Amino acid sequence: MKKYAVIVAGGKGVRMGMAVPKQFLPLNGKPILYYTIKAFVDAYRDMNIVLVLPEAQMSYAQMVLQEFEGGLDVTIVAGGATRFHSVQNGLKTIEEGAVVFVHDGVRPLLSTELIQRCYEQAIQKGSAIPAINITDSIRMLDGENSKPIDRNSLRSIQTPQTFRTEVILSAFEQEYSETFTDEATVVEAYGKEVYLVEGEKNNMKLTTPEDLQIAEIVLKNR
Repeated sequence: MKKYAVIVAGGKGVRMGMAVPKQFLPLNGKPILYYTIKAFVDAYRDMNIVLVLPEAQMSYAQMVLQEFEGGLDVTIVAGGATRFHSVQNGLKTIEEGAVVFVHDGVRPLLSTELIQRCYEQAIQKGSAIPAINITDSIRMLDGENSKPIDRNSLRSIQTPQTFRTEVILSAFEQEYSETFTDEATVVEAYGKEVYLVEGEKNNMKLTTPEDLQIAEIVLKNR
């Protein structure tokens, strides 16, 4: 079955305190986005990469692609006003009868095993949403007060959120809603079930300089 990785990279790097968008910042000598793309290419040789970037960041793409020896065939698409619209634009390049991974460009530490686990479950169940246990104590605010919540019933959601095309393509034809926080919520709003799969603690979203330092250590230890 055909495989597409829609990698959404629309960050501005405000919390990084850098002028360069965070997905293009160097991580052990290469742009963060390089590692993200490489993870999918390494997982499956027949992976089709769809890179979704803001119009203003298109010129940065070659900085990433030149890191791949022999070049890499990538479809580059302009993003939209929201994540929903950016993913929607990326999905317009995809053919039916495929499995689609939608992934954050600044989650470069995902493993081959996670990508393959998502693919295999999506084939079987139609979707695979990576999730990890919450280890911190959780409380819900209620005005000036708060109350504890059982963390055992909660999960932290990651990407790549993975779907068969018959599940995700039609869902993204519906009207946008502010309740859409990720692809799973879009699919659920369309009336379809989504299924969780075991995620990875290292599959973190890099948003601060401290995150970059942790990512450098993780990569060096691999």
